[in-house]
Amino acid sequence: MAKVITALSTSLDGFIAGRDDNVQQPLGRHGSRLFDWYADGDTPSRFYEQFHLSPASAEFFDTIAARCGAVIAGRRTYDFSKGWAGTGPLPGVPLFVLTHRIPENPPRSEPPYTFVKGGMEQAVSQARAVARDKDVSVMGSAGVQQAIQLGLLDEIHVHLIPVLLGGGVRLLDHLGPGPIELDCFGVVEAPGVTHLSYRVVR
Repeated sequence: MAKVITALSTSLDGFIAGRDDNVQQPLGRHGSRLFDWYADGDTPSRFYEQFHLSPASAEFFDTIAARCGAVIAGRRTYDFSKGWAGTGPLPGVPLFVLTHRIPENPPRSEPPYTFVKGGMEQAVSQARAVARDKDVSVMGSAGVQQAIQLGLLDEIHVHLIPVLLGGGVRLLDHLGPGPIELDCFGVVEAPGVTHLSYRVVR
């Protein structure tokens, strides 16, 4: 069965976007700092030719991307990204958008976007069906938190950035009573970022 994972750039104080994020400023104030590692090397990603990473980051990033057979995103992430102009967050990979209200004019995409009104469990079920033996990747803090609360998330990959944003959108919040145990199974040091991999202990 496909694993459900997330892989997000995160500040040392736990934020995936800065303060005052909105459609015009989707990463919030100073949030772009979380993605400097996308352009601090000379190794192009196999999936995004505009990314030029360090060799260690390129290998880690592309390994995760190659495993991805479907993506789940929340409506807020979809709106802030302007629907990725139809390319999806990972080109060619099916996208499932959690929403209470289906957009009137979604961008043309291949494969077409799927809008899920039945919640995270339904989205994971549908995404797993198309991902087959690949992974399902969850984007956005709300989706990740829901997946953890429902016991659906299998792995957390954090691209840890050495910066303190001081506020914004926190990745791991509102998780309810804990603790939730994690098992670290990978640490990759790279220029400007440390890639950390954890399994969620059932």
